[in-house]
Amino acid sequence: MKLKELVYKGIVTENPVFIQLLGMCPVLAVTNTAENALGMGAATAAVLIGSNFVISLLRKFIPSKIRIPAFVVVIATFVTIVGMVMKAYLPALDAALGLFIPLIVVNCLILARAEAFASKNSVLKSVVDGVGMGLGFTIALVVLGAVRELLGAGTIFGATMTWSSFEPAGVMGLPPGAFLALGMLLALYNKIASMKLKKQ
Repeated sequence: MKLKELVYKGIVTENPVFIQLLGMCPVLAVTNTAENALGMGAATAAVLIGSNFVISLLRKFIPSKIRIPAFVVVIATFVTIVGMVMKAYLPALDAALGLFIPLIVVNCLILARAEAFASKNSVLKSVVDGVGMGLGFTIALVVLGAVRELLGAGTIFGATMTWSSFEPAGVMGLPPGAFLALGMLLALYNKIASMKLKKQ
């Protein structure tokens, strides 16, 4: 598979959120604002790219029987690094995301890519796969966060985007709003995909 195809696959045809429905815990929990969504997406992408790189590099040296614990150790190392960087340089965002940064360790998206792809492919392909899946995950989170923030507060990234008489739907900032927004976006994504399929 060509490198461009790997990136396209991660963003569009095998999007981790809209197609595979992976990592639903952070998708639903931290997307109440676009800023939080971008922070979580970027942190997850950084861990995904780093862990794919190391796991692919060491794939011939990791015994099959202990590969899952080994993958988790590698992922946990990158999560720790990302967490330390965020605490040092983005303390407000780190506080807003709270425990969801450490929970990246058990994000099924990262472990799935380690097991299904990085452990079986070259370093370059694994890194590109991480970039594609990381971008797909981040884009999905930001879109969901922007929709929820716009409908729930009338802002996107804190900037007012609505008219003075706009009445925010407070439920969009709550967990039920996450399910509603995700459902609407999934329906839209599937409709666009089916329209493209019909044209082909």
